[in-house]
Amino acid sequence: MAADRPRLLFVTDLAYPAKGRRYCAEDIFLTSRLREDFDLALCHPLDAPALMDCPGFDAAVVRNSGPVLHHQAAYDDFRDRATGRGVPVCTQLTGKGDQAGKQYLVDLTAQGFPVIPTVDRPEDLGLLPEAAAYVVKPKFGADSIGLEFVPRERLRTLTYDDGPGVLVQPRIDFRYEVSFYYVDHTFQYALYAPRPDRRWHLERYEPTPADLDFAARFIDWNDIDHGIQRVDACRAPDGGLLLVELEDLNPYLSLDLLDDATRDSFVASFKASLHRLLGRA
Repeated sequence: MAADRPRLLFVTDLAYPAKGRRYCAEDIFLTSRLREDFDLALCHPLDAPALMDCPGFDAAVVRNSGPVLHHQAAYDDFRDRATGRGVPVCTQLTGKGDQAGKQYLVDLTAQGFPVIPTVDRPEDLGLLPEAAAYVVKPKFGADSIGLEFVPRERLRTLTYDDGPGVLVQPRIDFRYEVSFYYVDHTFQYALYAPRPDRRWHLERYEPTPADLDFAARFIDWNDIDHGIQRVDACRAPDGGLLLVELEDLNPYLSLDLLDDATRDSFVASFKASLHRLLGRA
């Protein structure tokens, strides 16, 4: 490795079987482009804590590492070591979105943000609109793990305070889902799923100024100066957008669906962000 080039520990699970996505292909492509500017070492998330003790890495990059709940102890150890040693991490570890679980959906609902109405206590069920069914999911879930649909009469029978707890939302008959992708605070591109039943069959989406104002509101709310974030939203029956998820940990980027110019622009933005993170911009 060249001594004058920054060295990155790139955390990824190339074998994770993500439904509808090829984690390994995306990270193989991304690392092939990052090698133009950086020296890289790839590692599995279970190996990341121990490798944080190895000298020579200037920063760690967490990418398609799979749901943290599959390796929570190792991830917590990784965060503790990175923070304790002052190692920069991309994406920055101060995020208030999915990095910290799903509590933000409850908090943003209470603050009047345009999110799918979300509560986590039985005494707040009356705040939810009437719906044919309700979505119940764990606060620290991912990839729809633990998600179920229940009728309203079952909501009072749920256990809300067992472990990390659960969230309750109305099941919305939305028109489509759309995702906005950011590097730092700069919008990169948007993709959408025209069919609600095929979440990862995505197409390019041209956002309106109102769409971008919606997404930027959540980017500005989050405590992240550097890194990659994905704002997932649904188009409600009334035409407005509602936040589904603010993915600020390891968002899949669907880079294979982009044209060459957009993909190259994203890579250039990501490289520039990493250089700024390392104080080399």
